[in-house]
Parts: sequence; structure tokens; C-alpha cells
Amino acid sequence: MPATRPSHLLSRSLLLAAADIADHVGEQAAAAYLRETADIWNDQVERWTYVTGTPIGGEIGVEGYYVRIAPPESAEAASPAHGFVPIKNRPPGETDHQAWSIVSPDALALVRFGLRAPDDPRIRNTVAVIDALLKVELPAGPYWRRYNGDGYGEHDDGSPFDGTGIGRLWPLLTGERAHYELAAGRTAEAERLLRTLEACSSDGRLLPEQVWDGDDIPERELFRGRASGSAMPLVWAHAEHIKLLRSLRDERVFDMPPQPRQRYQIDGVHSRHVSWRRNKKNQVMTAGKILRVELRESALVHWSRENWRTSRDVMTTAAPFDMHVVDLDTADLSVGDEIVFTLYWNDQRRWDGQDFRVTIV
Repeated sequence: MPATRPSHLLSRSLLLAAADIADHVGEQAAAAYLRETADIWNDQVERWTYVTGTPIGGEIGVEGYYVRIAPPESAEAASPAHGFVPIKNRPPGETDHQAWSIVSPDALALVRFGLRAPDDPRIRNTVAVIDALLKVELPAGPYWRRYNGDGYGEHDDGSPFDGTGIGRLWPLLTGERAHYELAAGRTAEAERLLRTLEACSSDGRLLPEQVWDGDDIPERELFRGRASGSAMPLVWAHAEHIKLLRSLRDERVFDMPPQPRQRYQIDGVHSRHVSWRRNKKNQVMTAGKILRVELRESALVHWSRENWRTSRDVMTTAAPFDMHVVDLDTADLSVGDEIVFTLYWNDQRRWDGQDFRVTIV
């Protein structure tokens, strides 16, 4: 599932790190495949999760922004980011939202993992949307919600979360924002956010999962800017605090992987390929790219560039990690052209029984 969730973004960085390891042990073919895969995925980030021309962008005055998460591609959506995603902890009938409508500070992981520069216009646009929708200024400084529409937190009257509620402010997101500010060269702002993060700790210096952002409700022990009824300590928040202290000491984001920053920001590497897999059936590809079909078993790809008026057959070849891959001759196709193909599974000796289409855009 395409996403701006950190775990998904980290996968690109891990592929590049694994490629260095493969090179070190003499597995050059594996290293090349890992880097090519990382490049393909990195080039798709914007198509998967960056939206333009939305009501939110118009209200805030930006041309686009990264969404929190996008669903698998479907024929009904112009892109994955225009499909629907379910939101947990919402009342019945309020769970499904269009992906373009849900924003999260998670997008800043693109910077933290070295995939995008902190001053990339798309990142700056997203920061503006994040702050407009999710930022709350408290006496100690700014805190952020996980995403708009979050239902994980106490209700308006302070009654406990009971499966639904209102998402409250997460101190660890203040630490993550401080890392972004440090990456952007704004050390003083990162230090200010460190103090904000620490200000919400308990008398025993424990950091909570969430802080209360409403008016004080003493009878429920809820006070503005102090821990809500969520978990405390939240080890994730303490880990972010420790990492931030280390990063400020080093005057850089200490856990930023060097490989993606070098490859994508400094060297400017882009992929020549667009990947098609059974679990990620791309339906569009950019003109000038090569369509790479990647499968888990050997197959013959029966395909056409003229809607079956003519056709070609090409066999997959074994690739590292038990993959079977073939690159189709698509680089000279023009916008509006369409590729159609089907598969013959060699080991099973049977046709797949359906056609797949990819349009050049």
C-alpha cells in the first residue's frame, strides 16, 4: 500500500543500505537489483501520495501536498491518492475518507530518511498544510495531532476514549518536527521544540503519549498542556527525545541514512523503469519509461502496443531474491498510447486468463 508512513519510506533507505552490503560481499547482481528497485519506488512517491488541485490546497494556498496514506491502485481512481481509505476510531458511517483529505506529519519522514530535501517545494507545501490542520499552540509551544479526523483520544467532555473520541496532541511529533527543522538548518528552532517536548513531561520526567489541548477539567485530572489519559510513559516518545538530544549534539539528524540523500538529492538519480507487480498493478506510466514486469514465478508475457492488432512474446528471466523479471520495449511510446498484456505461467502450464492495461501519461 503506498504511504507516507515512516515504515514504508524507510524501506527505500533499507534497500540502498542492503545494496551496499551486497556489494561488500561480492553480490553485484543483487546490489544492482536492490538499487533499481529503490529507484523505481522512489520515483513513484509523488504519484502515489502527492495530490494537487484539492479543496484543502486551495484554502491554504498551496498547489499540493503529501497525504497520510493512499489505498491500492484501482480503476475507479485517477491515482491511488484519490481513492478511499478507512479511518479507525471513528463512529459508524464516518470511517471512509478520500485519501487526499487526510494529512499527517508522517510526510516529514521523507526528509528524515534522506529521500527529499527539506527545502523541496513539495515538502514546504506539505508543512504548510500540516501546520494549518494539525498544529496547536500551547503555552509551552507547538504540538501536533497525528492526522485530521483522528478519533483516538478523549471526548470533548474529557470522558475516556471508548473506541471513538478526538485525537489529541502527540509530544513525539514535536520531536519529529524538531528533526525536520534541524535538517533544514534551523538549529535554534529545533532547540526550542526540544524544550516544548520536555515541558509536557510529568513530575517524574515521564513523557506521555498525548497531551490535553482543551480547557482544564480538574475533576478528570485533565489540564491544558499536560498528559491526557493516554499511555505514560510512551517509550516511543522517550526514544524520540533521546534521538533529538543526539542530533542536536551532532548538529545533524544523526540517524539519517546517507545512501538515499547521496543518491537522490546529490546525485539526482531517477529510474528508467516503472514496475508492474501482481500486488501493485500500475495502470499508468510516464512516457519514456520502460515497463518492468516483476513476478514471483517464471512466465511468458504476451503483450501488444496496438490493442492486440499485433503482439509480441517475451520470457521472464530469473532475478535475485527469487524474482522473475522482464523489461518491455516501451520507451518510445507516446502519451495516450496503451500497453496490454497477459501472462502464461510456465510451471503451471496455463494462461492467467485476464488482460492488464497500462496507459502512457
